[in-house]
Amino acid sequence: MAKTVLVVDDDPTQRRLIQAVLEREGFAVVHAENGDDAVQRLMSGAKVDVVLLDLMMPGLSGQDTLSEMRARGFNQPVIVVTATGGIETVVQAMQAGAVDFFVKPAAPERILVSIRNALNMGALKGEVERLKKHAAGRTTFEDLIGGSPAMAMVKRLGERGAKSGIPILITGESGVGKEVIARAVHGSSDRAGKPFVAVNCGAIPENLVESILFGHEKGSFTGATDKHLGKFQEANGGTLFLDEVGELPLDVQVKLLRALQESEIDPIGAKRSVKVDVRIVSATNRDLSQAVAEGRFREDLFYRLNVFPIEAPALRERREDVPALVDAFVRRFNIEEGKSVVGAAPETLGFLTAYDWPGNVRQLENAVYRAIVLADAPYLQPHDFPSISGVAAPPPEIPAGSPGPTAVSGPVASVEGAAEAPVRILDGRGHLRTLEDIERDLIQLAIEIYAGHMSEVARRLGIGRSTLYRKVRENGLEDMIKGGGQEAAA
Repeated sequence: MAKTVLVVDDDPTQRRLIQAVLEREGFAVVHAENGDDAVQRLMSGAKVDVVLLDLMMPGLSGQDTLSEMRARGFNQPVIVVTATGGIETVVQAMQAGAVDFFVKPAAPERILVSIRNALNMGALKGEVERLKKHAAGRTTFEDLIGGSPAMAMVKRLGERGAKSGIPILITGESGVGKEVIARAVHGSSDRAGKPFVAVNCGAIPENLVESILFGHEKGSFTGATDKHLGKFQEANGGTLFLDEVGELPLDVQVKLLRALQESEIDPIGAKRSVKVDVRIVSATNRDLSQAVAEGRFREDLFYRLNVFPIEAPALRERREDVPALVDAFVRRFNIEEGKSVVGAAPETLGFLTAYDWPGNVRQLENAVYRAIVLADAPYLQPHDFPSISGVAAPPPEIPAGSPGPTAVSGPVASVEGAAEAPVRILDGRGHLRTLEDIERDLIQLAIEIYAGHMSEVARRLGIGRSTLYRKVRENGLEDMIKGGGQEAAA
């Protein structure tokens, strides 16, 4: 997603010059010819990531514009521009919250470095704030990324449920961000700032589930060399998040039901029950009603947990949120990896938005992480996501003066010829091959070129995916996509 720079200057020539420099590097540029115009543009809700602010303007000066912005709560990084270079004026602007300054006329490299540094500084401050809220248990629904109708419904339900102590069950596929929603419930409730304890019920060995949840006394069983409080007592006063609650053994489900009904637990080996004050938020990627019908989950516990259900949408159901998610992941991984990637190129965002993301937000997060590590350009390119786009990275450029490739003896296939005629039209006797044989070879070649990414294969061949899978079966090419492709023909 291109970053937007607001250029505030009363000189139209200066604005056009800066615009030419920035657009050449992939930035979007909007103009304001005075301070009042700049404030009005920000108040209109227009997207602005960085502000280039001239200090000497008629009417509302740059200094006053900066003060007005901060007073109205606009925290975009501001770079001040001056023609005089007066140190006192610049110092005042920096004290008012500007992050950098340069003197007109400035070299294009100086402008670009200043803007990129401002973006990195803004991203760093945002990430620090996010981590502080996460550690303090104060993440709210305002921190959830996405404005799609599906996410708007999640936020609206979550905010209402958070205001009470009602048990909440979050359902949805793996990787949709159920724990993030649970943390927002906690941070939006009156328990914010108190313990938030997350337990993955499916990752605990069955013989240790009861001890980990409810605790045990010293000597209560072999190996119990110390007293252990358990997750319920760790979360006392706060929120206990039971992820994959459907994986709990039936005997532990009985004790969990009692803990919910009586607000007390029985640690293993304890002589008396222990009172606890815990708000329960649970999550599952399974159909618990089906598990109840099959006898794998207690019906009474299901009704106790499923008082206020929230369905977390799959990423393919909220495609319009993909650009915002990519932008957030780019900011985070830039900081972690010490990179300066600005965002994703428009064509990259196009195929990322169109992709189905079977692994949901977690898969997108990992894909962006890998792309950030690979990226050499300011914007992420399709070849930075080879397993999704099917586009291979371009070969590295050979520096001028470097020795050419070593000659190889023997016959070498012509790359140019292979690119022009990779599928044979004529047979060994010079006759046309059958259409079915040519079609089979063409599909086989397309699957190889696009690494089994069947959506891309279908798009390039100009046929529907169902038609493609049918032709794959008819031509006996199933082995080419089993296990290795991005989309198995299931």
